[in-house]
Order: sequence, then structure tokens, then C-alpha cells
Amino acid sequence: MSKEGKYLFTSESVTEGHPDKICDQISDAILDDLIRQDPKSRVACETLVTTGLVLIAGEITSDGYSDFQKVVREAVKEIGYTRADYGFDYKTCCVVSTIHEQSPDIARGINESEGREQGAGDQGLMFGFACRETEEFMPMPIMLAHKLVRRLSQVRRENIVNYLRPDGKSQVTLEYEGQKPRRVNAVVIAAQHNSEVNMSDLRDDIMQVVIKEVIPPEMIDKDTNIYINETGRFEQGGPFADTGITGRKIIVDTYGGVGSHGGGCFSGKDPSKVDRSGSYVARYIAKNIVAAGLADRLEVQMAYAIGVAHPVSIMVDSFGTSKISEDKIKELIRTHFDLSPKGMIQSLKLLRPIFKRTACYGHFGRTEKEFTWEELDKVDVLRRNAGI
Repeated sequence: MSKEGKYLFTSESVTEGHPDKICDQISDAILDDLIRQDPKSRVACETLVTTGLVLIAGEITSDGYSDFQKVVREAVKEIGYTRADYGFDYKTCCVVSTIHEQSPDIARGINESEGREQGAGDQGLMFGFACRETEEFMPMPIMLAHKLVRRLSQVRRENIVNYLRPDGKSQVTLEYEGQKPRRVNAVVIAAQHNSEVNMSDLRDDIMQVVIKEVIPPEMIDKDTNIYINETGRFEQGGPFADTGITGRKIIVDTYGGVGSHGGGCFSGKDPSKVDRSGSYVARYIAKNIVAAGLADRLEVQMAYAIGVAHPVSIMVDSFGTSKISEDKIKELIRTHFDLSPKGMIQSLKLLRPIFKRTACYGHFGRTEKEFTWEELDKVDVLRRNAGI
């Protein structure tokens, strides 16, 4: 996004109780359970949820054992689907598994062996992005959208607003001037609730304890539009109202539509799959380069071939903001970042049960210690070697 003049840009996010996000969390909970026992587990786990049903499918090869029934029900319970009158709950939902082993043809291509490096788990392209719009080096629309739904879940969990249920969505539209966000043009919230609440009370509460707690007051003016449960009541939600599938919120998971997306989802995939590890490293690269002052905005693309240990291509786009040539930036990337699957996994410490936490509120722009790809430990060496 490198437009000039004034324009609007919108991003959305969803709560942990959204059907698609339930699926992402279940898939990553199963991944964590297996990696905790066997860090070299190969996992590709997909989940589908609908009324009264959780279906898990995919390919898993591991020396660990996962009690899928227990893991699924615990994940659903933690999200907040704890009562039958929600139309979906952890005690009564049916859990069906159709898991089988990873193809031996794929395993031969990606496993490390004598004289052979670990190869990429699939072909694919992945992108990383960073900018100076926020302290997290993320686009502001997606960061505000994430913070709104995180706050919505917080006020539900802490019983600050006692009629809320787990499902919900947010959307934030910012007005930009050039590459700078100037004001919030619109905020949209959809919050699931019980049958007793009055809509006027809900809108007042959401405005006071969610929107005003998240949106900086200087970004709101008399022309900002606020839409809260605009269709009216939102009593039926979650899997009772809508089918969910793993990997259907890939734009929510990344940069909110800013920049490019390779198309692959993250959840349910062990880090041998470069859809996940490559995207994390691409973000790590972009964030460190922007934080080092080598560019104000940067998008990094990497592409891999299945079974091949190093990327077949690297592309950078600084949107005209770089302080050094883009060729020099690519040289710095190749020098200071190990882009082989094994190198990416080791440098970011990815063989740990850290993934369920990533499944809600975005994989990027986070401060929790598990999110090693958000560290800024390459800034000094990049700055020194850039010669600026």
C-alpha cells in the first residue's frame, strides 16, 4: 500500500469464539500436544465445526500420543462454550477423528538424513511485512481491530459485561494521508449476547468499555462512524449459527489485507511446513530491517520448492522508503538470516508447544515471549553492515 493523497483502508478481526477461530485453536492445540511429547512431530491437522460436531482430519506422524477427545473438549471449554444453551458446548459436542499418517513420499523429501539437509515441507510463497505506523511495526487498522476483539473477550471473561457470549467480530476503517494514518473513519463491532439484554444497553456498554478503551481519543472525531450490532440482535453464534474451518481467516492472521499473502494458512501445521515457519521468518526479517532504519515500510517474499533446503527466490519491496538499495537489503538478508527450514526452526525456537496462543488475535505484532519472530535482535548488526 503506497497510495498518495487521502484514502480509506479497512481491516477486520474476530474473537476466539468465532467458528473459524475455534478450528484454528483446536488444530494448534493438537499440534502443541504432540510437539510437547515429540518435537519432531509432523502435523497437518484440519478442523471443521458445526452444530454439535467437531471433525478433525489430516496427516500426523509422531512418537507422541494425543487424546484427541480430551484436547478438543479442553480447547472448546477454554474458549467459553461451556453451556448447552449456547447451541455448542464442550461436554455434549461430538468429536470425530479421521487422522492418518503423513505420506512417505513427502517424508522422504523433507526429512534430514546423512548428506541431505532438511527440505521444505511443500512448495509455496510466503510474505513478511513491517512498517512504522504503530509501536508494533504493524499496520494500524489490523492492530486496532485485534485490540477491539481482545478487549471484547476480556470484558466477557472478567464478567465486566455479563451478558456477552464468545462469538464476535470487529472492523476498523482508517483515513490515510499518503502513508500516514490520520483518523478513524469507522468502527464496526458485532458482539454475541444472551436473550435478555436490551440493544440500547449493549451499544452503550460496548462503546464505553470496549471502543473507548481501545481507540485513541485523538483518532476519533465527530465524523467517525460507530456501528454496534447494526443488524439488531446477535443471540445465535459460534458453530450453532455458522460452520467453521481451519485456515479461513488468513488475512486476520497476518496484516489485515496490507501487502501480499501467499495463500497458505498457519494453524495445525508443524514448523517443517514453510507456510508457517517461512512466514514467521519473513516477518522477523521485515521487522528488524524497518526497526534498524533501513526502510520505513518493507515487504519480503520468499518462495520454496518441496524437498529443497533453501528458497528459490527472495524479493523485497520498500515502497520507495529504503535508505539503501533493495539489492543491498537482499544481500543483508542472505548474510544474516538462515532461510533453510532447519535454520528457521532453530533460530526462532519453533520446536516448542507455543502455537495455540498464536491462533487468535494475529500471529504478528505480539509481545508475548513465545513470539520469537517479533524479537529485534538483528537490528544492531543490520545497521552496522548497512553502512548508514
